[in-house]
Amino acid sequence: MQTNDLIILCVLLGCMFTYVPVFLCLFFTAAIGLIFFLDMPLGLLIQTLFRSLDNFSLVVVLFFILCGNIMSKGKTVEKLINLANALVSWLPGGLGMAGVIGCGLFGAISGSTVATVVALGGFMIPALMRNGYDEKYTLGLMTTSPNLGVIIPPSISMIFYSMISNVSLEGLFITGFIPGLLIILCVCIYSWLKYRNRTDIKRLPAPRMGDLLAIFKEGFWALMLIVIIFGGIFSGMFTANEAAVVASVYALFVEYFIYRSMSFNDIKDVTVSSAVTSATLLLIVASATCFGRYLTFENIPNRVAEVVVSTIQSPIMFLLAMNILLLIIGMFMDIISATLILGPVFLPLLGPFGVDPMHFGLIMTVNLAIGYCTPPMGVSLFITGALAKRDIIYVSRAIWPFLVIQIGVLFFLTYFPQVVLFLPRMFGYN
Repeated sequence: MQTNDLIILCVLLGCMFTYVPVFLCLFFTAAIGLIFFLDMPLGLLIQTLFRSLDNFSLVVVLFFILCGNIMSKGKTVEKLINLANALVSWLPGGLGMAGVIGCGLFGAISGSTVATVVALGGFMIPALMRNGYDEKYTLGLMTTSPNLGVIIPPSISMIFYSMISNVSLEGLFITGFIPGLLIILCVCIYSWLKYRNRTDIKRLPAPRMGDLLAIFKEGFWALMLIVIIFGGIFSGMFTANEAAVVASVYALFVEYFIYRSMSFNDIKDVTVSSAVTSATLLLIVASATCFGRYLTFENIPNRVAEVVVSTIQSPIMFLLAMNILLLIIGMFMDIISATLILGPVFLPLLGPFGVDPMHFGLIMTVNLAIGYCTPPMGVSLFITGALAKRDIIYVSRAIWPFLVIQIGVLFFLTYFPQVVLFLPRMFGYN
């Protein structure tokens, strides 16, 4: 590593440890590198800022954020939870199963872990505690299960990975279904094993067919949103960008005219908050692009690739090293910044080891999603702790059984790429 690289690394880490906003850390570090080490004009940095935002693909991020916020404000979450309850809450540990299934259903629409924690955590944590479930189980479940929001498509992090790698976004979306279903299945099995002999846990009676039909009828419009998004994308009716717009319009129509859960003032508030969230992400995108430009000028991705290829010979060891590195990075960096910064560095490494970029996109997404619930910077830990009035240490101890499940699924998918790539290949996304 050269002296310039060490200085830039120290500047970046120093800014982050002093709680400077992430986008300013990246932009400030890129500016120092370009001015002092490359002797390039600041005009290049300004040009990079504007060009990074002149990307039609970013529209999909705005509208999926808007769609998720509309559903969080309305009754869609309640309808999805009611449906999940009816399906499994009569089983041992059934209400916990309903929680993880609800996270999967909501994640299939919102594409965001934070939105899933906020929307379902405030609803499910009191319900689980009221029905006699252990507090640690409850907090661990509702801290880690929202990771499905960025694993099950549509995933905002996958959108950014697609932008930097030129991998098909639709194909990348499909890779998330099997990991999401495996995590849901494993958590449901764990819940059943934990509570199968507990007689103090309240369980609902098995629903009758008439009750199921009534609940399905109530949740029909919410479920149709999932059908519209994925049916439209994979049937070729519209692109992922168009699907996001259609989903937002449909969600607004359902909440305002059918469920009647939103007023004009609510629509205004949701639109403004979505715009603010999108603007925050765009600032990170712009600053990360500037930092990536500096890395490119310094030829750092290729230099890293040469070092890794000369040090690691086995694809198995390479994937193990990537998993460990990404799990550690996820503890300190948010998924969007990590994807935009590290993606261009790691992509040149995939060819020499024969790793499919689509497969690696999923590995990177799952690794960094786990970072949402790992200390010290896991956002989900703080949100759940605030909802339950518990400190981060207590919540961190509660997540471990569920963290083991997700890491186990991650390593299974890492070394069995045919499982991940089965659906994309079936739909023609090679």
